[in-house]
Amino acid sequence: MDEQLKNEVNQAVSVLRSGGIILYPTDTVWGIGCDATNADAVERIYRLKQKKEAKSMLVLVDSIDKISLYADHIPQVAWDLLELADKPLTLILPKAKKVAENLVPPEGTLGIRVPKHDFCIALAQKLGRPIVSTSANLTGAPAPARFKQVSDEIREGVDYIVDSKYEAGATGAPSSIIQLNESSEVKILRP
Repeated sequence: MDEQLKNEVNQAVSVLRSGGIILYPTDTVWGIGCDATNADAVERIYRLKQKKEAKSMLVLVDSIDKISLYADHIPQVAWDLLELADKPLTLILPKAKKVAENLVPPEGTLGIRVPKHDFCIALAQKLGRPIVSTSANLTGAPAPARFKQVSDEIREGVDYIVDSKYEAGATGAPSSIIQLNESSEVKILRP
């Protein structure tokens, strides 16, 4: 990891560990993030985004191996989907665990993605916990593909903004979303 990336990750992780929220580039669009185990930080993101209906944010982990730490039942088909995915893929998995309670909807699921993005992977590795990832927009507004599209309201509502040079390589479009249940039934929520 180069020194600039290391310094950027260290600064962002320091904010996350202190309960802060960050504005950061992902492999898809710009996101707002926090430590996914910190309920107060999760609540701050809901308020910033002006979400009336909570519990629809996903988390990023740094490797496929970490998925089983945060979902109790992972159907075999999940591993196949992750292996075959040629673009960013979020899996909605049953039986969420070890994340903030206010991140988990009544049905007990959790959206998890392993990003193909050096900054996000380094961030999750250094934090050692999943990172909330929700598009950096007010509810109902378009998701910002580039930093310059992030509204002032969002920029002013976070505790730290990651350098926009790390947005390189992002698709500029939200991930595909596939929901799996305990019976391994597959439901495509967003192609």
